[in-house]
Order: sequence, then structure tokens, then C-alpha cells
Amino acid sequence: MRQAGAVKTLLLIPSCCLLCGLTSAALGASAGPRFYGDPPDDHHPWAVHDGNRPQPVRVVPGTFSQPDQPGKPPSDARILFDGKDLSGWQSDKGEPAKWMVKDGVMTVVPGTGQLLTREQFGDCQLHIEWAAPSKVEGDSQGRANSGVFLMGMLEIQILDSYDNVTYADGHAGAYYGINPPMALPIRPPGEFQVYDIVFRRPIYRDGQVLDPGYVTVFVNGVLVQDHTPLEGPGTHMTRTKPGPFPEKGPLSLQDHGNPMRFRNIWYRQLPPRPAEGGTDGWLTKEATTAKRKEIAASIRADAASLVNASNPAPEMLRLMESLVYEVDAPTALKAGRLAAAYFDKLKGKSAAELAPMKDEVKQLRDVFNYLVRFGRLPTDFAPRAAAEQMIKEQGWDKKKP
Repeated sequence: MRQAGAVKTLLLIPSCCLLCGLTSAALGASAGPRFYGDPPDDHHPWAVHDGNRPQPVRVVPGTFSQPDQPGKPPSDARILFDGKDLSGWQSDKGEPAKWMVKDGVMTVVPGTGQLLTREQFGDCQLHIEWAAPSKVEGDSQGRANSGVFLMGMLEIQILDSYDNVTYADGHAGAYYGINPPMALPIRPPGEFQVYDIVFRRPIYRDGQVLDPGYVTVFVNGVLVQDHTPLEGPGTHMTRTKPGPFPEKGPLSLQDHGNPMRFRNIWYRQLPPRPAEGGTDGWLTKEATTAKRKEIAASIRADAASLVNASNPAPEMLRLMESLVYEVDAPTALKAGRLAAAYFDKLKGKSAAELAPMKDEVKQLRDVFNYLVRFGRLPTDFAPRAAAEQMIKEQGWDKKKP
């Protein structure tokens, strides 16, 4: 889709054509041919391999953590704890954080209460590293217990589960009280454990669930929660039920009376899902129609900047491109007139004069065939017949011996 007027005419037509004068400077950087894969349908606003589809954002990857050294976050990460101070955190009473920071690590000071980030967020990729005390004390839930509370609500359990028996839905990596981890890839106490969590909050509208929400958890690189549907926040001894979450909330770390250590905490905000306005994935018919109309309008606006009576091809092709997203009779009529004008300019030219136009005309024919095939132009579209006739008369359809 054209964004803020930045996208130029990007066509299947090569930049070397003479009559159209479509220079490489006019075309800009191509994101791929426009008339290529299957067009949009009732639930997908983009064509397959759509050259108008926005490009993914470039992210510089981080580095993996080592036992004695935290890794580097990716370039778009929001840093929640970088080992220096707790300025981004507060107590559950809104007071300054009272946990201890030393040598790049924050440590729970038992009895001071849980910590919450001052920043609030929703859907995210969360990275957090934690370590139980080297000296083993207690057992079951009494051994090195804490928790990661997403949005201050949903708990992913932290526990020294190394050679420690407890209830299954209370082990390290559990969606606490609801879903046990699929495995226990836990390192010995004293060593840092790495949690990577993908969280999608529930989405409700008018009391109806549009998306139940999910949580995926990797512990030390091993999948332990596999796109687990949300059933409320989870809690001790009580079964929670599915329900709406707020749009944003803090990340909370639990003080369970054990001197747990934490380092290298960051998150990446995730793009919206279709249920909340995202356009990647399966959309409702209503959302798809609205997005297709938006894309078509943007392309038609761009076509208006390409008006050139002596060179109708760029405007024509951009208008035809808009038909891929929305069939519009006035647009189709105007594109047809411009296509007819294009072929009128070729009438009377000698074979030598037409020779440089071979690839351009053949590709125009392919564009017309694409639009006819998918019902964007009528089967009796006259410029299509003109292109076919020229290709046949000039012998451009014959294979070389």
C-alpha cells in the first residue's frame, strides 16, 4: 500500500521501455511485480506476493546470554532492567523499589513486596532471566519461588524445579494453576534460567470473545507452553475462568520470601491481531472490504499524480492495479480509455520502430489477462485484443528455433 505518498509506480513493466519513458528513477525501488499472485479475497485484503504490502520492519538481532554474561537485546526492544538501577520499577504500593541491585543483577529483598514496572504494555515478546540461590533450602513450592505476572495478572511460575517434586501446574514454566510445562529444562540452582514468553491478551467486544488470548513459553530455549489458550490469570487453589483483560498493564515480579535474582529484562511490542485492527492474517469480510477499499483509494490517489497525456501508461497501470483490490466502474472505464490511447500511439509504426516495445507489450498483455482472469476487467476488453493482435502480427509469440 502507498504510505504517505512515498510509494512510486511499481509495475510489472520493465524500466527500459521507450514509448512509456518509465525510467528506473520514476519506478523507484521495486517490491516485486504487482500483477502476480492470486488477488485479495473475502478474508485477505492483500494479494499473494503482493508488492503493495508493507515491508517488515528491520530489526537488528541481539545476542544469546552466557552463564556469566547476559545477552544483548534486539534493536527494537524496550529495556525494563539493564542491570544499572530500578528507576523503571516501583513497589506494589507505588513506592520506590526496595530490591537490591549489584553487579548487573536485581535481587529480591524478602518482605519488601513485589515489583511492578512503571511502564505498562499488552501483547509482547518478553525476555527475562532469573536464578535461584545456589544453596538449596526447602522443597516443593517452598524452594526458590517467584513468578512473572504479565500485565500484573497472568502468572508464569518461577521455581527451583531442579530435582524438586511439586504439583505439575506449579513447576517452573507453568501457566500457574492452569497448565503444566511440557518439560522441565531447568539448570541447577545458582545458574541463570532464561524465559522467553510470547503473550497475547484476550480480546472481547460487547461481552463476546473475539480472540481468547494465548501464551507461549520457552525455558532455556525449550518450548514448555505451546500457544496455550488463556483461562483467566491463574491463581493459588482457585480455578480462574476466561475473561477480558485490560489493554495494558505492568509486568510484575513476585516476592515469595526467597532471594531470587533477575537480569536482562526486556520486551518487544507485538503488532495488532486481525481482531483488533491488524491486517495480516484471516480477517472478517467487513474488515477485509474496508481495508481493500483503503488500499484501492491510496493507489488511485497515486495514479492522479501520474497524469501525462503524452505518456498514459503509468497512470493506466496504477488505475488497473487499484482494480485488484476494489472493482470500480469509473476507474475501469478510465483505465480502458488510457489503454486504448496507448495502443493508438503504436498504430502505423514500422516493425523496426515497434521492436523495442516487444517486452513491454507482451507484459501489458499479461496484465490484461491477469485482470480478466480474476474478473477485474471484462473478457472483451478491447486493449487486450489489441495487444494480442500486435504480438501475433509482429511474430513476438513465436519461439526461437
